[in-house]
Amino acid sequence: MNLKSFKALSVIFLLSVSHNMLFGQIPTGYKNPVLSGFYPDPSVCRNGDDYYMVNSSFQYFPGVPIHHSKDLINWEPIGHCLTRESQLDLKNTNFWLGIYAPTIRYNNGTYFMVTTNVPKAGQLLVSTDNPAGEWSDPLIVDHPGIDPDLFFDDNGKVYFLSAASDAIWLSEIDVKTGKLKSDTDKIWTGTGGRHLEAPHMYKKDGYYYLLIAEGGTEYGHKVTISRSRDITGPFQSNPANPILTHINSNASSNSIQGVGHADIIQAHDGSWWVVALGFRPQSYSHHLLGRETFLAPVRWEKDEWPVVNGNGTLSENMDCCTLPQIKKTGSESIIQFDADKLGYEWNFISNPDSTRYSLSERRGYMRLKASQTGINSIGAPTFIGRRQQHINFETTSFIDFKGLGSGSEAGMAVYMDSNYNYSIYVENKAGKKFLKVMCKLGSIEHTVNEIPVKSDKLYIKITGENDFYRFLYSVDNEKYIDLGKGDTRFLSSETAGGFTGVYIGLFCSAANEKKSYIDIDWFDYKQK
Repeated sequence: MNLKSFKALSVIFLLSVSHNMLFGQIPTGYKNPVLSGFYPDPSVCRNGDDYYMVNSSFQYFPGVPIHHSKDLINWEPIGHCLTRESQLDLKNTNFWLGIYAPTIRYNNGTYFMVTTNVPKAGQLLVSTDNPAGEWSDPLIVDHPGIDPDLFFDDNGKVYFLSAASDAIWLSEIDVKTGKLKSDTDKIWTGTGGRHLEAPHMYKKDGYYYLLIAEGGTEYGHKVTISRSRDITGPFQSNPANPILTHINSNASSNSIQGVGHADIIQAHDGSWWVVALGFRPQSYSHHLLGRETFLAPVRWEKDEWPVVNGNGTLSENMDCCTLPQIKKTGSESIIQFDADKLGYEWNFISNPDSTRYSLSERRGYMRLKASQTGINSIGAPTFIGRRQQHINFETTSFIDFKGLGSGSEAGMAVYMDSNYNYSIYVENKAGKKFLKVMCKLGSIEHTVNEIPVKSDKLYIKITGENDFYRFLYSVDNEKYIDLGKGDTRFLSSETAGGFTGVYIGLFCSAANEKKSYIDIDWFDYKQK
């Protein structure tokens, strides 16, 4: 390259950088997923330069986690939309059921969230003026199907959409009462893919754009889009559909698969972005972390169709201009249980019995009181868990088992659901305590290892890697003894089924509940 050509290319590069910086974007790139672990079905809204995102939560309580960001990349948890039993009935719910596909929207000072509680209450609509605070009790919307969406038209009308019977349905709604103001119209049947879901409506350049997902939330997942001059149709399919998928050969070796269920947002600098779910396979093409949240840029010119990331795919390492990034502040990985309430990372299975959890009876400890419902049963076991967010991780907890009575068991579990989990726990048999590693794999229950223990205080550790979980313990937090391992793929969605991801949880159960309990001093989860 001669000097003249080099100077010309340098000028072009500087002009490009200057243009991006003028519009608030800088060429820093970022890493996907932007929310790792079980955070499926993302939906996002904006108020000024504040962004809020919600995700499905299925059988876990509280329901619908909500995160805040200033740059669409770095997200901080700020709470949940459904925190009270009056809002969310999850009794006897398994990991196929519960809260499906929420949508969050902001309009004229109020935030709205709509979702489906399957098969309990149907379509729920809640609202608030502070997304980090309490949300209203739900209005029940009489609309078919799942995956609801709210669309606020610029003419003042509000519309409710959902997916049912392999079609997208639309009605006008009064968001103050939840009552429908029109008939329910079938407006689009997609491009021929199965399992139509995740409708989102947008208005741009005089067109109503209808975004959906097709193909089922698996390897054949995809995002398609149509448009119409009238909100009730007819809707014209984009000739370049799908606009986002990893089903084609150009993404066959991508580390992210099953991409779909998307929501588009225009940033405060005018740029366009899409959030979507996907999963990261491990161990012979199995995925365990659940469906995660990914981000990609969108080019959406006037009167044109949106184009996702240039070629309709995304990657873990995204090399593109972004909003000015505001990094999350660092935090300690060790949870000391010194606060008055649990952090937002913790969930319960189903609606918890609050009397079985205490942060005050022994200050600095989390006390779990035994329930007759164990982790291998449908219901509400005494269990607190957090998402497994990395393929390679290590988690350790220091537990005092002195209060564990005869006929009781307590410890730590790698939990996909009540039929698929591994656990390392102490069992009290007639006053004698044993440390056990167990696997529950469908109809198979197997003791991997069992040893007697004399100490009431143990350090329990689980490590995860691509192919195996390992289960260890220590009496001094220095020398750890390996008690066995379990294949990761047996807890995968491909093996176990369901719509969730693996949790790391602490539990306590007893045959007769005679005031048996454990005290957890601290819990540490970190990526390896």
